[in-house]
Amino acid sequence: MGSVIDEERRKLMRALLAGAFGLAAKPVFATAEAGAPRERAPVQKGLVARGRRERLLGENGAPDAAKLEDALGKAVARAAGDGGPVEAMRRLFKSSDVVGIKVNCIAGRGLSPDPKLVGLLARWLVLAGLPPRNVVIWERTDRELIKAGYAIQRDGSGVRCFGTNDDYEKSPREWGAGGSCFARVLAEEFTGLINVGVLKDHDLAGVSVGLKNWYGTIHNPNKHHDDGCNPYVAHLAAFPLIRDKLRLTVVDAMAPQCHGGPARQPRWSWPYHAVLVSTDPVAIDAVGWSVIEARRKEVGLEPLAKEKREPRYIAEAGNLGLGESDLSRIRVEDV
Repeated sequence: MGSVIDEERRKLMRALLAGAFGLAAKPVFATAEAGAPRERAPVQKGLVARGRRERLLGENGAPDAAKLEDALGKAVARAAGDGGPVEAMRRLFKSSDVVGIKVNCIAGRGLSPDPKLVGLLARWLVLAGLPPRNVVIWERTDRELIKAGYAIQRDGSGVRCFGTNDDYEKSPREWGAGGSCFARVLAEEFTGLINVGVLKDHDLAGVSVGLKNWYGTIHNPNKHHDDGCNPYVAHLAAFPLIRDKLRLTVVDAMAPQCHGGPARQPRWSWPYHAVLVSTDPVAIDAVGWSVIEARRKEVGLEPLAKEKREPRYIAEAGNLGLGESDLSRIRVEDV
């Protein structure tokens, strides 16, 4: 059965990367504004849209394509202000944008954003008017993308997919409590960002939802894990290269993991059958954390605070004005 699923994923990625959306491919717009952020889209502070469907994830481990498109499409639309997912992308991005879709694939298949989910986001961006080549599925390394079921595509006129590998800036930048060389493609080419995380426990940070995914954009993430990654995660997310370009955060919560992360530990995974979407990058982390804590209680695990792994960087991100960290002020809307 696994080989059938893998072949389906490969077919999806081949179609996706070929730009097979019924639209002509065009080159990236080479302008003096390359790498500069567009006018920031409005944030619906404290709103998290949840698309949850019965049996969204099948027994074979693959999502039901129709249910996923329905759940994700409605969640994206609600997070961006209603309408449909294509209209939402038009609201969030300009047709001249170059959009990096940052995925989190360090754990490989089973605990990485599903290629079908990411493929839908890329498809809606193209249907919203972006040239296929202006849409880039992107991670820290090619190797991590391949392990998670993605196909590398750097050239051609279709949607691109590749890792930073060793292509970082030559000189480090200071970002609050840290300092790093950033991926050159983030600094020099992308004008808009979609952050696509996966809902999981993290042995040092407490949880990895959306905010921690930005560790995959710098050359030295290993240097910023002290004290539960606080305040490093928040300070990195507040750096203008990320903050000013980020438009949307999407979290694959179809099969989250409540313990043993960031590596995949199937024993601690469970079917949640949901996707989370928000323009508020802090609120979505706070909601994801609450889901993890609820599951830990259900299976007899201690709260993260008792294990000295409470993700305090979420509150710090709220203090920096990146979004709403107080659950009592956050609205989770099921769509």
